[in-house]
Amino acid sequence: MAYLWFKAFHLVGIVVWFAGLFYLVRLFIYHVEANQEPEPARTILKNQYQIMEKRLYNIITTPGMLVTVAMAIGLLTTEPEVLKQGWLHVKLLFVVLLLGYHHYCSRLMKQLAEDKCAWSGQQLRALNEAPTVMLVVIVLLAVFKNSLPTDITAWVIVAMIITMAATIQLYARKRRLDKEKQIAQMAQVPQQQT
Repeated sequence: MAYLWFKAFHLVGIVVWFAGLFYLVRLFIYHVEANQEPEPARTILKNQYQIMEKRLYNIITTPGMLVTVAMAIGLLTTEPEVLKQGWLHVKLLFVVLLLGYHHYCSRLMKQLAEDKCAWSGQQLRALNEAPTVMLVVIVLLAVFKNSLPTDITAWVIVAMIITMAATIQLYARKRRLDKEKQIAQMAQVPQQQT
């Protein structure tokens, strides 16, 4: 029975943690793009994003991570023999990468607060795809364990993930170019009026 409780709350923790990670980097994108706004909107937006980022990280994302890790440890205590299986070692490697990503987000949040973040909105959009890839790999390993399929179905799924990431990047580029075009058109209107 303990196994089922650990598993249930492990899944709840994962959902909360990933929801936080997905939205946190999206806030970083908005925070960086607020630099393109005129004052006082720039300062107002950046202050608001900073508050939202801190609350999301401290109240949702980090507790989700802690619940996920604590429940995973609980699961391992109920089935310690699983630690000998290769699929779990690979899964744990991706979890360690995800923990690094989580803590790197904290570092980015501090850089944004100090106006020292060197990442562009486009680069942050690409960074925002990292937890999606890690989530897919971790879930596939948890479901298939040592029998992870390497047939055409697996490659179709990989292609779908790559296509999804590329589509998101292209859409973001289109939005940026449309905004630049709109700004250029707005700048031309006052010149035509004079």
